[in-house]
Amino acid sequence: MLIVNGEKIAGTSAKFEKNALTAVKRATFFFEDHVKEVQMAINHYYINRILIIGTSDKMTRIIASRLNLGNIQHYFHVEDIRTSSEIKIAQFVRKTEGKHIIPIPYKQVDPSLFKKIILKGWEIFTPKRERIGETTIVHPDFHRSSIIIHKKVYKDLVKIICSGYREIEDCKSAQLILNGLPVLNVSITIRQPIRSNLIELSEKLQSNIRSYFLTHLNIELYSINLYLQLSKKAESLTVK
Repeated sequence: MLIVNGEKIAGTSAKFEKNALTAVKRATFFFEDHVKEVQMAINHYYINRILIIGTSDKMTRIIASRLNLGNIQHYFHVEDIRTSSEIKIAQFVRKTEGKHIIPIPYKQVDPSLFKKIILKGWEIFTPKRERIGETTIVHPDFHRSSIIIHKKVYKDLVKIICSGYREIEDCKSAQLILNGLPVLNVSITIRQPIRSNLIELSEKLQSNIRSYFLTHLNIELYSINLYLQLSKKAESLTVK
């Protein structure tokens, strides 16, 4: 699909396809009619620079070759403009919820071509804050399945981790915020009397939670905010 100044000019997004195989073929310009349509549009608009978006260097080279664009002059990798945390949360949302982003305005998307349109995405600006387009979040037909993770699951995971600490009486709440950078807010109750350094305890707990979420959910938490509260009932000390 060819996009000029934030508007779809020619071609078709791979997200419109009914299955993953044809989606890959569409994305790499396997179909001759697709190639000719986009090539004609490129010549008509006298485009002298093109940003090719692909999932790998190999894919972008294939696209450049199919469209007879010549050698690629420079590669921009997602790691150069997005943090590891942002990349992992995007992968997590795509795998569990089936959400995909297409870089065209909401009004240009035909709802009948998708299982459902999730919502309008966000506006795209240049570094000089000049608006150049917008995105739309969709659920393509070829991504037929999704996993719904109840918010209680995150609390249960944190409670399991907290149960390994003698100093922690209870994990009262655990809220994972996935909008933007992933943030986890945890509220815990500390046993009295306090027998440990609370700063060291908090840092160790944060480290364990971060490691657990990365290992088991592939979510790299940007921030773990701990809210500590002392238990109302103090434990009795054994006197020897």
